[in-house]
Amino acid sequence: MFFEENENSLKVSDLKDSIYKLDIDCEIYGRPKNFYSIYKKMYLQHKNFEEIYDLTAIRVLVNSVKDCYGVLGAVHALWKPIPGRFKDYIATPKANMYQSLHTTLVGEKGEPFEIQIRTYDMHRIAEYGIAAHWKYKEGSPNSKFTDMDDKLTWLRQMMEWQKDLSDPKEFMDSLKIDLFNNQVYVFTPNGEVIELPVGATPVDFAYKIHSGVGNKCVGAKVNSRIVPLNYQLSNGQIVEILTAKNSNGPSRDWLKFVKTTQAKNRIKHWFKKERREENIEKGKDMLERDIRRSGYNPKKLLKTEWVASIYEKLSMNSLDDLYAAIGYGGIMLSQVTPKLREFYRTEQKEKSADSATSALNTISEKEIESKEERRSKKASKEGVHVKGIDNVLIRFAKCCNPVPGDEIIGFITRGKGVTVHRADCTNFERNEETPNRFIEVEWNKEENQTYSTDIQIVAPDRKGLLGEVTILISEAKLTVTGVNAKLTKNDVALINLTIEITDTDQLLKLMNKLKSMPEIIDVRRISS
Repeated sequence: MFFEENENSLKVSDLKDSIYKLDIDCEIYGRPKNFYSIYKKMYLQHKNFEEIYDLTAIRVLVNSVKDCYGVLGAVHALWKPIPGRFKDYIATPKANMYQSLHTTLVGEKGEPFEIQIRTYDMHRIAEYGIAAHWKYKEGSPNSKFTDMDDKLTWLRQMMEWQKDLSDPKEFMDSLKIDLFNNQVYVFTPNGEVIELPVGATPVDFAYKIHSGVGNKCVGAKVNSRIVPLNYQLSNGQIVEILTAKNSNGPSRDWLKFVKTTQAKNRIKHWFKKERREENIEKGKDMLERDIRRSGYNPKKLLKTEWVASIYEKLSMNSLDDLYAAIGYGGIMLSQVTPKLREFYRTEQKEKSADSATSALNTISEKEIESKEERRSKKASKEGVHVKGIDNVLIRFAKCCNPVPGDEIIGFITRGKGVTVHRADCTNFERNEETPNRFIEVEWNKEENQTYSTDIQIVAPDRKGLLGEVTILISEAKLTVTGVNAKLTKNDVALINLTIEITDTDQLLKLMNKLKSMPEIIDVRRISS
């Protein structure tokens, strides 16, 4: 059923005036989409009612193809087209010979509607089929069949093309032209076009409108449906931002999904300006926790001169500025903590180089053995040499059990000589009370020397698990000197083993064999 009333009649009237100014003869009428057509489109194309853009449509009939494109220009001059919703079936007809120009536009009140533009010949094919059009041509005394023969030839070619492509999706993809692969174009409720990058969200849209809208955003609607704020927008959607006067402002979580630089900068600026004191406290707490996680004492790393060097390089004026920037997300912890650790390690190396010799001279005589005893113990037990120093008692730290292949460092312990730790031993770092007790040590390459180390096996609990583990270790010709197993609440077995090995290569081979066992979750080296 076609009609010319209310809003549609106003559009028809405006369009008629514009086309007549171009001196183009035409026939214009409107039509509502019937309920069954709406149902089929929703059912077959899996669309919601809000995604049906041709509920109302205007059809324009003209005499020639040239007039079709002339009318198209007049239409786009009157209303804004929805990007991605223009289809040129004149240049590329459908396989059933259907030809027409389809364009979807946004009206003055933000409602979408469709306009179809075609010639009278195209209209007869669309309404009655190609056979009826042929009969019409045959009945006309001045008709020529050249155009029809060409169309039928094109139709046969299209049918052959479809036969060559077994997958319908492949056929469609071969015809598809993506005109907007880098941007998406969406509309405000008033019909204004907003350009955003692909993957943009309603939050990006809000800040594109105005920073005040973004800061007070509490929700969003897309095509009249409530969507989450991290929803990714698509071409042609109508976006409405929901705001509240009593809004607490943007969320830091928004920084994880917004795409536009404008939105990110506005969010960071809000936190920087509105919550400075809160950001300072939060930033300080975040930095101290990050330092502790890396095994250091914050008091030792947060020296005034070190921190000042960092915030000056970041173009800041004070420590509070640095804390605030960390708090609102302007500076990452990875830009601060590693540099503080580097300052600390450099200081320790310098102190160690200056005072290692003097510190060793203060060790009691009980720590020094005879030359013969030292050589015997070095070959048979320690396997470690202190660089530049002789006659020193050596022992291995129980907390990390270093073995050949590990990077090691010595720590001078009063009454016990030099204790050898793994360089990454966190217990060693947390107990650094006197930096001048660092000393460089190295492994001696002695054959047939064994060392104790601890590993942990994590696996679902099952019958025979421990037996299979011990058999595999026995096949590797290694000795187990200690076993400690327990079961977690989730029925996961934790098996701690103490094993005698010669070096880290032997340990890695064993761990790889254990990991290849069925159902093993993890195998890792542990400290006591």
